Amino acid sequence: MSGTDLVIFDCDGVLVDSEIVAARVESEMLTAAGFPIDAEELARAYAGLTFKDIMLRIEKESQLLFQATMIEEVEELVDRRLRAEVRAIDGVHEAVAAIRTKRCICSNSRTERLNAMLERTRLLPFFQGHIYSSLETPTKKPKPAPDVFLYAAEQFGADPRKTFVVEDSIHGIAGAKAAGMRVIGFTGGSHTHPGHADALTEAGAETVIRRMADLDGVLSALAEWSEDA
Repeated sequence: MSGTDLVIFDCDGVLVDSEIVAARVESEMLTAAGFPIDAEELARAYAGLTFKDIMLRIEKESQLLFQATMIEEVEELVDRRLRAEVRAIDGVHEAVAAIRTKRCICSNSRTERLNAMLERTRLLPFFQGHIYSSLETPTKKPKPAPDVFLYAAEQFGADPRKTFVVEDSIHGIAGAKAAGMRVIGFTGGSHTHPGHADALTEAGAETVIRRMADLDGVLSALAEWSEDA
C-alpha cells in the first residue's frame, strides 16, 4: 500500500463490540430520567458520540433537562459492564496484523477505557503508544470534529489525503472527511441495523465492509485506485 501513509481505526464498534453494551446502559439511564429510548434506537441515532454530547442533543431536541451527575454515573456503569462483557470484533486480530503500514486508534472514549477494552480483547499490543482519545488531545474536541484525526496524522507525519479511517458511525465519518481523509465504513458490530451501510455511504464512506477479513483487500484496492487516479 505505497499510496497509504497511515490507517486509523475507530475503537468502539470497529475493533471491539462495545457500542451495544454502552447503548444498553445509556438507554436505561435516559429512560429512567424521562426520555424513553431503547438501546438499538440509541445506537442507531447517536453511535460515535460521547454520552455528554448525546445528553446535550437530546436536551435540545426534547426540551428536557438532565442532571449533570448522570454523566459520571453512566461512565462508571459502562466501564463496569465493558470490563466484564466486551469482546473483539470477529477477525479483527488477523485484519490488524495484516496492515503493512503505520496504524493507530482515534476514539471518543477515554484512554483508560480504551486501554481496558484493548487489554481484555488482546488488541493492546497492536496499538501500544498510538492510541488517541479525542478528549485528551490539545483541543479536547470529540468527533464529529476532525481534531483527533488531524492530531494523529501530525504525530506520524502522515498526509491526511493518504490516510484511511475505518469507522462505524456517521459522526466519526464526518470528522474523518472534515480532516481530508478517506473512509471505509464498517457494519460488523452488534449495533448494526438495516440501512446502516447506506447511512455510512451517504456520510462519505468510499465503501462499506461487514467482515474484517475484507479490510486488507479493500485498503489495497483503494490505495491503488488513488495512485492511478
